[in-house]
Amino acid sequence: MIHITSGDIAGGSLAKAGLPGEVFVWHDILYDGPRDPGWPNEDTLSARALFLEETTAGGLDREFILETLCSQYRKLAETATYERIVLWFDACLFDQSMLAHILTCLLHKGILHVELLCVDAFPGIVPFHGLGQLLPEQLAALYKNRLAVTEEQFGFAVLVDKAFATQSSTMLVELSAMIEAPLPWISAAVRRWIQEQPDPTSGLGRLERLALAAVRGGNETPGEIFASVAAADTPPQFWGDVTLWAKINGLADRVPPLVWIEGPTERLPQWESAVLLKDFKITALPNRPLHATIDSSE
Repeated sequence: MIHITSGDIAGGSLAKAGLPGEVFVWHDILYDGPRDPGWPNEDTLSARALFLEETTAGGLDREFILETLCSQYRKLAETATYERIVLWFDACLFDQSMLAHILTCLLHKGILHVELLCVDAFPGIVPFHGLGQLLPEQLAALYKNRLAVTEEQFGFAVLVDKAFATQSSTMLVELSAMIEAPLPWISAAVRRWIQEQPDPTSGLGRLERLALAAVRGGNETPGEIFASVAAADTPPQFWGDVTLWAKINGLADRVPPLVWIEGPTERLPQWESAVLLKDFKITALPNRPLHATIDSSE
């Protein structure tokens, strides 16, 4: 048996849950960046490695990323030899785009003996953002809820993967409007991605607007901004600290800049670093109004 999930925290908890089999954590931001639908070729992987290096401002090296991606697809192809494949994902944009891609790749290889656990809530955990919030024993209790992935779900995953890979606005809007999708968490995830597209007034996506509002609200440290944005955003939260720091750095890099970053380095580190986040201070620059309204109902 092999369990496939996203996120090292969730993977670590799964490994301690006492379930049979090994745990395989997938790493990639599959709702964004250059790629083709389905199983990638060498050029696609190289383009994604460059994209992820740039996304993390060099925090992750291109060669390291490329080897990680190649290793992931080799491992995914090897799952054909396993008796049982169990996918563990939550309802957020990050996980749903990954789920669609992995199902598409498994279908490409003719690997159809797949079971799915998609968790969008858990008793006593509010707000619920994802599997990383659950303890090993809580994950183990969910195992009985897995269901076999249907032919319809595999086919739908191909459509979703194509929409994210091509960033087709027509396909994304159609998916966002679906009422009873074969993978029922996709529509909300796609709607959240549409909100991340720059609005015509400010040129900012929702997460950028939330970050800027947090800074303008008096939150100065990365930790304060993270807490403020997490409280303001609608669960499930698809982003983590690396994504948020990239958005804040982007606000500082705009012309003219919207925030000023003071600290040991000119920009927030977007991966593991010896630089301490508590030593940074982010302030909003004056006379640069945020025109777009942040509506919690978005």
